[in-house]
Amino acid sequence: MLTILQLPVLKDNYIYLIHDPLSGETAVIDPAVAQPVLDVLAQRNWRLTFILNTHHHADHVGGNLELKQKTSCTIIAPQADTNRIPGIDRGVCEGDDITLGEQAIMVISTPGHTSGHVIYHFINDNALFCGDTLFSMGCGRLFEGTAEQMWQSLQKIKTLPAATQIYCAHEYTQANGRFALTVEPDNADLKQRMELIHQLREQHLPTVPSTLEQELATNPFLREDSLVLQQTINMTNQKPEAVFAKIRRLKDHF
Repeated sequence: MLTILQLPVLKDNYIYLIHDPLSGETAVIDPAVAQPVLDVLAQRNWRLTFILNTHHHADHVGGNLELKQKTSCTIIAPQADTNRIPGIDRGVCEGDDITLGEQAIMVISTPGHTSGHVIYHFINDNALFCGDTLFSMGCGRLFEGTAEQMWQSLQKIKTLPAATQIYCAHEYTQANGRFALTVEPDNADLKQRMELIHQLREQHLPTVPSTLEQELATNPFLREDSLVLQQTINMTNQKPEAVFAKIRRLKDHF
């Protein structure tokens, strides 16, 4: 079983260190900065094998070059962002397989937030590192892709096992939940979850990871098929991608 460490950095980013105790290999997901990663590697006496980048934004790749220089790790990132990822060694696309020791990692293409965004599903441990595609009760802004692309990307995530652990890259849950309540004010699961979120944040504790099961019950960007939600935003009898696009626009101006 993998060891997963969550490192809070910058204002609200999470870096993830994943260690396979059998092989001794270690990966880091989206290192915004290098020093916190180097500190943990030294404390744990771990050797960094891979950097896995989900997309090219600076708060996800800022530590790439320093980590590569100091650890000789291999940088794996979206093939589509080859010219925008510092230090990239291997470009990957949907369907490509990566291994960390004996652990299989599936690459899934999720354009929307950026045109080349990918996410990484650690199949054996059922852990999904989804960058800025899916957030706890939210999804990424559409900086480079279309609403339809993002909707299609989220449909891929919805097919994963309900128990999948969702490791997103930012602590946005509380704000996302406040918006979610405006489009589904009577969602009992959402109201109950928000009570827990408030308690965690009052103690300065992370709300991430969540599970796909929780997201399917409370995340409006995965609930475009909810009749109550459609009625609330005046989008009944519309295509699901159109409903999603309306939810995204509402969130953009929330």
